[in-house]
Amino acid sequence: MNTRSMLTAAMAFSASAALAEPDRAVVVTHSGSQVATAGSPQNFTGSVKVQSRFQASPPARVGGGLVSFEPAARTAWHTHPLGQTLIVTEGTGRVQHWDGDIQEVGPGDVVWIPPGVKHWHGASPEQAMSHIAIAEALDGKTVDWMEHVTDEQYGPSNGDADE
Repeated sequence: MNTRSMLTAAMAFSASAALAEPDRAVVVTHSGSQVATAGSPQNFTGSVKVQSRFQASPPARVGGGLVSFEPAARTAWHTHPLGQTLIVTEGTGRVQHWDGDIQEVGPGDVVWIPPGVKHWHGASPEQAMSHIAIAEALDGKTVDWMEHVTDEQYGPSNGDADE
């Protein structure tokens, strides 16, 4: 068998293997194919839209979504058993861990929250903010929600602060 015939046979085998094993096929999820839902008032303050973008099948355990916050909207305090990565895509936001300072974030910034660290994140008082949130599940759980962030904890708007 010549090299071309071997390559053709290998490609045919690969194509038939992908069809025979759908869990081994590449899956494309097209932009706009998932519906954004309102963030639950139990877990968010203000107007928040959550669009789940991907959830891996076992044995993988990573999932992610696009979260969009209107000005002053934010998460409640929460933790992630295996940590969380945020990639800011638009606007200006805030992130804070328990007993830490509020940090401002903007487009292109990447935020790493270590496992079990109590934190919140959301938009700045004056600007909306969107980020991609990525977290892994431990025993099927990606987040532990806690109490709401108070207005005092959220802090003043930039126009009211001596920052």
